Amino acid sequence: MTGYMMRFLLGGAALAALVACTPPIPDSGAGVGLDNYTTYEERLQRDAALENSTVSDVSVQTSTPNSQPDAIDAARAALSDDDGAAANSGQVPVNASPANAPPQVVTNSVGISDENDFNAVSDERSIESDAALIARNRAQYEVIQPTALPTRSGASGPNIVAYALQTTNPKGAQLYKRFGLNSQAKFQRNCASYASADLAQEDFLALGGPEKDRKGLDPDGDGFACAWDPAPFRKVRSGS
Repeated sequence: MTGYMMRFLLGGAALAALVACTPPIPDSGAGVGLDNYTTYEERLQRDAALENSTVSDVSVQTSTPNSQPDAIDAARAALSDDDGAAANSGQVPVNASPANAPPQVVTNSVGISDENDFNAVSDERSIESDAALIARNRAQYEVIQPTALPTRSGASGPNIVAYALQTTNPKGAQLYKRFGLNSQAKFQRNCASYASADLAQEDFLALGGPEKDRKGLDPDGDGFACAWDPAPFRKVRSGS
């Protein structure tokens, strides 16, 4: 009997401990996150009242559009005339203001051109005066006549400029007899060894040209080696 009672007591103690550890079942009528449904309804009413409230209850500090110009005027007033003149090449600056007098219009200032002002130019000049000015300028032109070529100092070679002015035949007009085989191939090969036609003409004259053509530089016999042209030199002398 004692053993039966002991088992009954131990079973009851275990059941009581299990009940104590079980969490309470939440109330299904309570709102989410609230104690009960009544609290939930109160919060809904308070939120609705806040939404219907006017913005006039909140004090907002804003700046007016005139606040920035006022600050600029205060900064300008703080700058003395001496400081302004020192920063403006010695000239006292003039603050822009509708009360300022209009600027003086410069009508005839020395150093300022009025060529783009038709009215100003028409009052000062005419077609006749412009024609007289052009005539005076033309009278001051000085035409420099060509003179004799200076003597080249320190040069013993032939002068191709003097040779061009001494000759009168055009390029390609034969004056001298030429003989030889494969003259055209020899002409192209030997002329390719010169950096310019001027150098070829100088060497041609130095080797007895134009009467002789030792290297075949003048196959057509016009006296001009490797297609050298005397026309530019003659053109300078004629002035055309």
